[in-house]
Amino acid sequence: MIDLRLLRDDPESVRESQRARGEDVGIVDALLSADERRRSSSVSFDELRSEQKQLGKLIPKADGDEKAELLKKAGELSAAVKAADAAQNEAAEETQRLLRQLGNVVHPDVPVGGEEDFTVRETIGSPRDFAAEGFEPKDHLELGQLLGAIDVERGAKVSGSRFYYLTGVGALLELALVNAAVAQATEAGFTPMLTPALVKPQAMEGTGFLGQAAQDVYHLEKDDFYLVGTSEVPLAGYHMDEIIDASRLPLRYAAFSPCFRREAGSYGKDTRGIFRVHQFDKVEMFSYVAPEDSEAEHLRLLEWEKQWLTALELPFQVIDVATGDLGSSAARKYDCEAWIPTQAKYRELTSTSDCTEFQSRRLSIRMRDGKNVRPLATLNGTLCAVPRTIVALLENHQQADGSVRVPELLRPYLGGRERLEPVDGK
Repeated sequence: MIDLRLLRDDPESVRESQRARGEDVGIVDALLSADERRRSSSVSFDELRSEQKQLGKLIPKADGDEKAELLKKAGELSAAVKAADAAQNEAAEETQRLLRQLGNVVHPDVPVGGEEDFTVRETIGSPRDFAAEGFEPKDHLELGQLLGAIDVERGAKVSGSRFYYLTGVGALLELALVNAAVAQATEAGFTPMLTPALVKPQAMEGTGFLGQAAQDVYHLEKDDFYLVGTSEVPLAGYHMDEIIDASRLPLRYAAFSPCFRREAGSYGKDTRGIFRVHQFDKVEMFSYVAPEDSEAEHLRLLEWEKQWLTALELPFQVIDVATGDLGSSAARKYDCEAWIPTQAKYRELTSTSDCTEFQSRRLSIRMRDGKNVRPLATLNGTLCAVPRTIVALLENHQQADGSVRVPELLRPYLGGRERLEPVDGK
């Protein structure tokens, strides 16, 4: 959530952020009104409680008619205190309810607009000219079937659409990617983590995934647990309700975890293959830093993602995501999009978001800086979303005979293989 002081001191900046996101601007004024009621009712409650205490001191000293009058007034005051307390609680609850509906204030340099209004920061590498090489590229599913690596038919038979099996070299390729990604993150100073896939509502709501993204979340109603769509959630919740000494910052974690997404609203999109699925594995980076260091940390996370994709020898572009395509918790987000030959366009493979103080305020994570205790900043960055990375690898490194060249980075994790070869009979 945002800082209420910002809302009071500069409400127009919050209104502008809401406009840029394409979200309700009226919520800003409703929140200002609720906050004013909260503060005024709190003052009223304190005044009435003070008067009640003073009256309580007079009653034992009085007698006769004076005492009866004081007791009568005490009864009336007690009712007034209860009413003021109820009004104070109601206003506080309304303030919190509205505050949790408000997205993070977007960075002023973020391009304004919808999904297609991003700006390209840079392009790294060039797409292959398959025509010049004399063959038409196959898509990742056809290649995966030739290699005995991907089985979507049995995935659908067992679990339904958008599920799949990775088999043979497909399974080995995932393990290679995960091990290589964790090795890079560890070398960069991240603490490797294995995180829970089920979290309590507080963790899911605290990271901002029960707002606009709620339709994409799997909820186990009987136990009131949520299946995470990213290890960002348990990583953000790791230090929930804690105060971290500033000397320990930055704290950086890299988690391997399964991820689950309903993909609500994506009907008809990417139905072939494993680009958009309900369950997948991912290596995620997560940082806790002082708020004044968040922009620099954001660029560091982006550089680590670029290092990873470059090592995989994939052509990609880096985009500054537009305001209307930001998650509610992100003030700014960069995506790295790899070229997918059979789609003839760039598609998102990794992303990194600067959430500033938004999540730490909701999760009550603070830093102690000398005598001061204040919220810190959280950032996240996908290093390797496995299925999409496999899609990009297979399509970009395929050969005319149906084999796939293995980038040098992954060869030590694949027993020295330089190529993935088609399986006999495929």
